[in-house]
Amino acid sequence: MAAPELVIEGRDITRDYTLRAGLFGTSRTIHAVKGVSFAVERGKTLAIVGESGCGKSTLARIITLIDPATSGTLLIEGKPVDIAHQRMTKALRATVQIVFQNPYGSLNPRQKVGDMLMESLILNTDAPAPERRERAMAMLTKVGLLPEHFNRYPHMFSGGQRQRIAIARALMLNPRLLVLDEPVSALDLSVQAQVLNLLRDLQDEFNLTYVFISHDLSVVRYLADEVMVMLSGEVVESGSRDALFSDPQHAYTRKLFAATPVTDVGAIRARLARRAAAPAAQ
Repeated sequence: MAAPELVIEGRDITRDYTLRAGLFGTSRTIHAVKGVSFAVERGKTLAIVGESGCGKSTLARIITLIDPATSGTLLIEGKPVDIAHQRMTKALRATVQIVFQNPYGSLNPRQKVGDMLMESLILNTDAPAPERRERAMAMLTKVGLLPEHFNRYPHMFSGGQRQRIAIARALMLNPRLLVLDEPVSALDLSVQAQVLNLLRDLQDEFNLTYVFISHDLSVVRYLADEVMVMLSGEVVESGSRDALFSDPQHAYTRKLFAATPVTDVGAIRARLARRAAAPAAQ
């Protein structure tokens, strides 16, 4: 049996920050990520969960090549990547993309949606203008929007539609890995279910690999294949979704599960289905 194909792997990743207290103050080091190791197979989803300040967003910035690791090894498709000591190529930038929590804050309010989607193609490809427009139009359709949305501005859309635009922009370069940093936490519950369904459909269609950052355990249970629990920059427990949810081993994991309000995504989907069926029955 062939070994699983790993899209992203981290080996003993650390990230330190040095803080200085005034001109003559003593500097101190904050250990934000402490020796974290992980691996994600192609087409799978790794969820990283934990309280605010546990280091999950810092780790997401390392995975998306925004910040370098202080030490350790990050491998993308089996090749070591160290942005502190190597030049970022267009191909490498295209491999990993990110969708942020706030869809409005991550979109340029002065830029039309179509221009926003085509921008990454202008910067990273040699595609001619007609092809760029065609690809942007096609991606709008993929995420459930319409061709007439091409020339509209972000403020003209709902929160769920804006997050669909953000997802479309992230997919324009055909990435192999998508980092989703709390992508539905700013949305209404009914809209959350729609966006989560979209993410699952896109993953199946494009064989995408996800790293999903979240504090919402119902969302994690719905979307993840593997779960990694972080506390104070360290991984305290990791394993398959089913194993972790059915029998958490670490005391912090049990505490986190007990303290987190859980909204049943399945119930949200059922409510939406009933609402959609109601007009047809009239």
